[in-house]
Amino acid sequence: MNSDGRYGQRVVWAVVDTPIGPLLLAATQEGLVNVVFHATDQVRDKALERLASRLGSEPLEEPGSPLLAEAIRQLEAYFAGERHSFELPLDWSLISGFNREVLRELATTVPFGTVVGYGDLAGRVGQPGAAQAVGTAMGANPLPVVVPCHRVVESGGGIGGFGGGLETKRRLLALEGVLPEPLF
Repeated sequence: MNSDGRYGQRVVWAVVDTPIGPLLLAATQEGLVNVVFHATDQVRDKALERLASRLGSEPLEEPGSPLLAEAIRQLEAYFAGERHSFELPLDWSLISGFNREVLRELATTVPFGTVVGYGDLAGRVGQPGAAQAVGTAMGANPLPVVVPCHRVVESGGGIGGFGGGLETKRRLLALEGVLPEPLF
């Protein structure tokens, strides 16, 4: 049992190379639990520390784990332009409340190649005045790319913010045909 009174669970991770840089993927028996952008050594180590603290056990590097295999396959297909949606079990234990509600709505109702405004997404979960709170939920998304927070934009046509950086958001939206490919 950990200090929070919870039993630790098995957490496995791997870093995969993608066109937007290395992504750290972590999974539990429940499903994919975390995707972390720009997984350099320093970013990776900090993310793994945070996962150990939140989930109650030390994550183990297991790139060949069956818990990660399907997520890796589907992400590779997505970046190759061969997959437009993810069909993966997800472990939502790193997020709760309003943020979880918003992210689940996003994951199920905003398909590949489309975008939604922060305010529109707030309205979809019954909180039409909560556009800023939706922005906070996007920033707290533990499963970016798979739960497509890159598809949430400003209602006035701006791209909005993004935890993975604006260039990453542009590249993901270009991959989905929402924006033109960057010239360089």
